Amino acid sequence: MKIQEIREIIKLVDNSSIDEFTYESEGTKVKLRKNGASATDAPVAQSAAPAAPAPVAAMPAATPKAEEMVSEEVPELPANNSENLHPILSPMVGTFYQSPSPEEPAYVQPGAKVKADQVVCIVEAMKLFNEIEAEVDGEIAEILVKDGQLVEYGQPLFLVKTN
Repeated sequence: MKIQEIREIIKLVDNSSIDEFTYESEGTKVKLRKNGASATDAPVAQSAAPAAPAPVAAMPAATPKAEEMVSEEVPELPANNSENLHPILSPMVGTFYQSPSPEEPAYVQPGAKVKADQVVCIVEAMKLFNEIEAEVDGEIAEILVKDGQLVEYGQPLFLVKTN
């Protein structure tokens, strides 16, 4: 298992509601803890075979704690839904992107007309780019997250004003 894969798992666990995660594959074991885990409980990869030395996946000293990595709160939906606002929710934990690449324009802007099967953004999870569709016909009323922001499962990404 590569250190980058471990870092991706750390991000996903950190942005989820679970406090502990264990992963074993081919004699390698990764155990992650958050929310109250002590500094000595750093993520460690170890070999299951007692005769072999245990490789350690050390995180850089500058890596923030799990509590420090979550910088923005999940926005709540407006209490008044009189404008027929339909939320587009994130189907997974990942990173929100407004465009297919940094050089290209955003899929949608506030005021843009969308169809139910139209792609409105991408959520990246474990190096997979997942296209998120509008789900309803209407007009983008508001974009609730910033480009590059980590998003939670079920977090509202957009509000679509339906007819």
